[in-house]
Amino acid sequence: MQRWRGLEDIPQDWGRSVVTIGSYDGVHRGHQLIIGRAVERARALGVPAVVVTFDPHPSEVVRPGSHPPLLAPHHRRAELMAELGVDAVLVLPFTAEFSKLSPADFVVKVLVDKLHAKLVVEGPNFRFGHRAAGNVEFLKELGATYDYDVEVIDLRVSGAAGGGLPFSSTLVRRLVAEGDVAGAMEILGRPHRVEGVVVRGAQRGRELGYPTANVETLPHTAIPADGVYAGWLTVGDEAMPAAISVGTNVQFDATERTVEAYAIDRTDLDLYGLHVAVDFLAYLRGMEKFESIEALLECMADDVKRARDLVSAHEAAGPEKS
Repeated sequence: MQRWRGLEDIPQDWGRSVVTIGSYDGVHRGHQLIIGRAVERARALGVPAVVVTFDPHPSEVVRPGSHPPLLAPHHRRAELMAELGVDAVLVLPFTAEFSKLSPADFVVKVLVDKLHAKLVVEGPNFRFGHRAAGNVEFLKELGATYDYDVEVIDLRVSGAAGGGLPFSSTLVRRLVAEGDVAGAMEILGRPHRVEGVVVRGAQRGRELGYPTANVETLPHTAIPADGVYAGWLTVGDEAMPAAISVGTNVQFDATERTVEAYAIDRTDLDLYGLHVAVDFLAYLRGMEKFESIEALLECMADDVKRARDLVSAHEAAGPEKS
């Protein structure tokens, strides 16, 4: 899959294509419907499927300081889109100047002049251009002028997660913030993931017999509520069952909020400086301060057992973790 940053990265000889545009943070099951349909139509038409997205999130430029917590960094979104069959991802730097493009200018500069769109696939609520003035009806009107079609896909998906609310990135962020990683997983179609570089911490876990990877998360990452979770610690291509702690270490009166993952039964790992991923399967308990180190160790042993059992049961059931 090709990855482009900015219009200038698009090959000069790029031909017709099927395009879909959006932030697509999380690439959740609703997003997958739209992207999957774009890929399906591209294959039928014999042209590439292109996803257009933005960096930073448009809200950060339009309303500074309002950047939402991110469910997936751009490289992760690209990986997920590649798995869906996307041929190219275009990340447009979203600047103050770019935000002032009228809907018509956006269509001409991006869809017509550069991507030579043959078909544009979007959800019914898609908005674009300055002050989000463009909608799918306007997109269709311009299509008649610039020789492209528009297909609108209903991405409304719902289930038990979030009390039956339609699946959305906003809902996933809420569930993650509440610690409901199982609900987030239903919407995403996979566990919520947090990534970052392993840095040195206080090393108290190592002293207690549970060495953890202290993950310095990427900016704006959507981090689950404080608590202990079951999941995986992934290093390279190896996904290891893990017990994960999120929050301040209240036992030792720490103040810095951290994400730490103990790869179950692995005490041989040296991960400092490595980029790792932490996937959240299930919430185990909240953070608490124990009367003694012995009580803490007893609870940690139980956390590890429960995490091991939950991951084992999930893997035996067969769903993909990634």
